[in-house]
Amino acid sequence: MKRSYVGVLALCLVLLLNIVFLQLAVHQFFFERYTLVLIYVALNILLFPIALWIYKKEKNQTMNSG
Repeated sequence: MKRSYVGVLALCLVLLLNIVFLQLAVHQFFFERYTLVLIYVALNILLFPIALWIYKKEKNQTMNSG
């Protein structure tokens, strides 16, 4: 049950983007730019299914190879 580095790196990249979009949303909220806040929150929400898809793909690859 060894994970591939590509999947782990992809999940780390998604997590990094999640943190960046959250920080940008908070920053834009402080300056009362609510349209940009909604855009960054939407991008943040869209990252969750991508992370879930990567996780399931890696999990299935591990189950089939081992």
